[in-house]
Amino acid sequence: MTETLLYDIIIVGSGLAGLRAAISAASKNKNLKIAVISKVQVMRSHSVSAEGGTAAVLYENEGDNLESHIYDTIKGSDFLADQDVAELLVKKIPYEIIQLDRWGMPWSRKENGRIDQRKFGGYSFPRATYAQDKVGFYEMQTLYDTCLKYENITFFNEWFCTSILHNSNTFQGFTCIEIKNGHFVNMVAPSGIICTGGAGRIYSFSTYAYSSTPDGLDMAYRAGLALKDMEFVQFHPTGIIPSGILITEGARGEGGYLINSKGERFMKNYAKDKLELASRDVVSRAMITEIQAGRGFKHVSGVDCLKLDLTHLGDEKIKGKLAGIREIGIKFSGVDVINEPIEVRPVCHYMMGGIHSNVDGATELNGLWVAGEAACNSLHGANRLGANSTSECLVWGAITGELAANYSIKYKSNSINVDNQQISTEEKRIFDRIFRGKGDVNPYEIRKELTDTMDENAYVYRTESSLVEGLKKIRQLKSLYWKHVDDQVKEYNTNFLNVMELDSMLRVAEVVLLGALNRRESRGAHSRIDYKERDDNNFLKHTLAYYNDDGEPKMNWHPVTFTRYAPAERRY
Repeated sequence: MTETLLYDIIIVGSGLAGLRAAISAASKNKNLKIAVISKVQVMRSHSVSAEGGTAAVLYENEGDNLESHIYDTIKGSDFLADQDVAELLVKKIPYEIIQLDRWGMPWSRKENGRIDQRKFGGYSFPRATYAQDKVGFYEMQTLYDTCLKYENITFFNEWFCTSILHNSNTFQGFTCIEIKNGHFVNMVAPSGIICTGGAGRIYSFSTYAYSSTPDGLDMAYRAGLALKDMEFVQFHPTGIIPSGILITEGARGEGGYLINSKGERFMKNYAKDKLELASRDVVSRAMITEIQAGRGFKHVSGVDCLKLDLTHLGDEKIKGKLAGIREIGIKFSGVDVINEPIEVRPVCHYMMGGIHSNVDGATELNGLWVAGEAACNSLHGANRLGANSTSECLVWGAITGELAANYSIKYKSNSINVDNQQISTEEKRIFDRIFRGKGDVNPYEIRKELTDTMDENAYVYRTESSLVEGLKKIRQLKSLYWKHVDDQVKEYNTNFLNVMELDSMLRVAEVVLLGALNRRESRGAHSRIDYKERDDNNFLKHTLAYYNDDGEPKMNWHPVTFTRYAPAERRY
């Protein structure tokens, strides 16, 4: 018989959003039993790789103000952000910065002892609150240490969630596999929060951890929840080659600049005011344009690229503020950025899309919330500004944790009657059709073909023909006989996990491509060569994708929320 564990709140994902949600819920009521499930050990969650900063207005008396942050976020989104969501972020994040400070966060400081902030792309003021160039790691450590103070938080490290249990429109729990022994377990609770991050590993050239596959997005999708705005994929300008490891935007915030093969600081031709600190979509398009015009460098791997020059910053500044970047350059590119420029190229870095939610992070299932990159509350619209992602995780981690706690107090876990048919159906899906599946196609080859297809057909610039070709290829891969697991052991069966991840990757990649095909305009990170202009008359709206039993997503549209800013032309 399948084991069932009862909790009051279940949080899936142990990154910044998940840990902040756990603290928020635990502090609401010490008698609530809170489970935090992670398919990796907590401090290996991808949030530790955030480098540059967390955006907040801290010093209004020094010229910055909340309204400027709100407008910068909306403008950066190419006016697809829900403006009430942007307002909520900006008003709440300063508190989160101070709260982290009180919990022991080692923020970098000014000479007068106040928390320091650096310039970041798309902002009108220095607003990225940082800790050297390891902000994600230090924020994670601070939150994890704080979680350990609460006896009512239990961590389930190395557990893999496979599906959402629900009764029509009400959340009931999750099905999971305990990785160390292969046991299939039901985790039941009146409220849950999905904080599983983005889908960046559907691309080959990506800054994401290899564990950052769209398991959370896919289980929500299969449960009937909408995936929103999935066509908007952010390509960060400075990924090193061939690993894709990120060179933080903080490097440009500290004064680094991009150069082409002629030694030109070419961003003056694309964003004359902001230069390298224009929004990421603008900089990435400029870089690809330079490469296509023949002004790029050729990396030893054969890939075309440009260079990021930090040499003029000097030894002291690089060692003091960008020490992690220097270490990454030496280890993964053989380049000491103190002495020479480093080769970079736009790399898949973030998904603006995710599980459809309202301003508070509530999904279409009663009792289920979503926070962090897994969510699409429409904060980022068509393009995210750097440093707003860690802000989002903290703010909506806190919001959803409190709301889930309130809901759980109202609806007790012992009143949940889980549908055994759902559990049986899920067991058959993952064990009969995947674990004991029969097939002769190598799933790892399918995964490589999938990610290469996304790199080739849904990159910085897109066309209808490339997207159609990509969608055709993904659907062809889905139809092949790759659902089988050669390693039949129960304990720590990563082969089994990898094939389940691939199952999710194929469905979510299909949604990305279909959304991009349907959006016949260029907006933010979605740039169509065949539809070069932004089309507010026809496409100032969100994309929704629902799961269909026939295997193809059902696409709908959803309105954008406006409060006080009308769409305008973006200039940097």
